[in-house]
Amino acid sequence: MKDFKAVILAGGSGERFWPLSTPERPKQFLSVFGSESLIRQSVSRLGGLVEPGDVYIVTSNALVEATCAELPEIPAANVVGEPMRRDTGAAVASGVGVAARTGDPVVGFFSSDQLVSDRPAFAATISSAAGTARDSDCVVVIGIKPDCPSTAFGYVDPSTGRFVEKPDAARAKSYLESGYLWNAGMFIARASVFREAFRRFAPGLSVLAGPEFAAGDMDRIYPDLPRISFDYAVMEHLPQGMVKVVPGDFGWDDVGSYAAFDKYFPRDGRGNVRDGATTLVDCDGSIAISKGAPVSMLGVKNLVVVSTPGGVLVADKSRLSEMKLLFRK
Repeated sequence: MKDFKAVILAGGSGERFWPLSTPERPKQFLSVFGSESLIRQSVSRLGGLVEPGDVYIVTSNALVEATCAELPEIPAANVVGEPMRRDTGAAVASGVGVAARTGDPVVGFFSSDQLVSDRPAFAATISSAAGTARDSDCVVVIGIKPDCPSTAFGYVDPSTGRFVEKPDAARAKSYLESGYLWNAGMFIARASVFREAFRRFAPGLSVLAGPEFAAGDMDRIYPDLPRISFDYAVMEHLPQGMVKVVPGDFGWDDVGSYAAFDKYFPRDGRGNVRDGATTLVDCDGSIAISKGAPVSMLGVKNLVVVSTPGGVLVADKSRLSEMKLLFRK
């Protein structure tokens, strides 16, 4: 697509898939959901929409080398490392700054750790959304039609563009009945629209989005930046006429926790998922993964046990959304 730049946000720390994922090799480098890593899949599905030279990666300083090795077709200068985590607000602003140094291209933001099963439908949706963004002063959001009242995803009202964060079960059901869509975290707009949105609603981040911004300035700028998501910093404040929602139906999934193994891996007659050297006796609905020491489980239900050379996880399935508790200091 003419004048289209794609920015992939890849600064995750890998906490939700520890110990398979670590800060040194976080979730986006995992190849468990297909033969390619998640970040490789993110780039591959953009093929036909954008040339490799127009793809940019915003990651952490510590992951620049690994990202370049994983994606050798992306120019090394397009892989930008943040000196510290400041959430997606700063990452999106930095992406605008590095991808739109000249002109006013349409810039699309994508995650490095999601699944898409229907790539032609994905390409058609993104092409349509980019066309809408090119012809309007709006931020275009991709909304996914829910197949269940999930509490794991944020939602967007397609009629108003209003964003709502991850709900409880009752509210998720009401959102589903009201026609809300899942927020896929994909945002597309002209660079000038993003810049104006940052200027109005997140001025503390707007310095990153300007064409004069250089990646070498990050060490100086980042320590004083607010730690805030793009949704909170910008999207929730945009007036109704400045947001357009384009529905997407292309087999999207966030694969946000080990619960995804139940969906993408075969289960035995008692609902267990097993990978590697595992022994399960009288177990139900559990996940056993061995990439290190063998895993043996006896008489348990709904547990997740993961063994790697770097660590062992034992968790109740119902607590997987709380994995970050394990990393608080």
